[in-house]
Amino acid sequence: STFFNIVFLCVTLSVFDGVRRRIQTGVPVERILEATHKITNGDFSVKIKPVNRKKYYNEFDVIIEDFNKMAQELSSIETLKTDFISYVSHELKTPLSVIQNYSTILMSDTLDEEERREYVCKINKASENLSELITSILRLNKLENQQIFFNKERFNLSEQLCECMLGFEGVWEEKQIEIVTRFDETIEIYEDRELLEIVWSNLLSNAFKFTPEKGTVCVDIFRHGEKVCVKISDTGCGMTQETKKHIFEKFYQGDKSHSTKGNGLGLSIVKRIVDIINAGITVESKEGEGSCFTVEIPFKIQ
Repeated sequence: STFFNIVFLCVTLSVFDGVRRRIQTGVPVERILEATHKITNGDFSVKIKPVNRKKYYNEFDVIIEDFNKMAQELSSIETLKTDFISYVSHELKTPLSVIQNYSTILMSDTLDEEERREYVCKINKASENLSELITSILRLNKLENQQIFFNKERFNLSEQLCECMLGFEGVWEEKQIEIVTRFDETIEIYEDRELLEIVWSNLLSNAFKFTPEKGTVCVDIFRHGEKVCVKISDTGCGMTQETKKHIFEKFYQGDKSHSTKGNGLGLSIVKRIVDIINAGITVESKEGEGSCFTVEIPFKIQ
């Protein structure tokens, strides 16, 4: 009798252990394998249910939690990739259509010289927009994939800002924009000159684009504690609070009435460069009153 009780107890414990192993090992492994199969087939919406309640978490629940986070991240990346392709296709289509349409018209023998010059100018402008878009996409791709090599050097920041501003002289003269500069001309920094030039060019370009005739663009350079601050402000159209939340996203253009003035990549490139050099950027803006971008660079001299 005692022998059979022992055997029965052993069998019961074996069955119980088998069920326990099945629940704690077999079930989560099957769920993970099934989810992995879906991921490999492009289904990033998959989510695995945890085996135990949180307070009884085991290693499989930790793996499942990390797997769900990975799947969510992959889903976000896939969405971004799809949106990116869609936006790029749309942005490329517009200048290509202009080039195709006007080049077709130019083949006509009935055009006079003035009309030909006009259409050639439109084709040239569309080509410039296309080139600018492709350059921006390639530049952003390099920045996002860390395919850059720093070339840091010591240089005077006010001199660099002046050089960048002179590149827009034709714009501010045509629109009679007042330029106000408040520079600490003694400030020198040790950074990548080329990367910062891209930042200033994009911010100044936006300031001059969106500032109306006889408006004002201000540029300030000053020290603030252990940081060097560059503030670029304008009296342009400004932006809504909702637009402010998204301005550093790729291709985002909050004001559709100004969508022809850019491709929505400039501020994305600025933000990426700022992050790379461990700097910071903030924006203050009010609709109808203008915008102010402030870049804060850690002050260091080599």
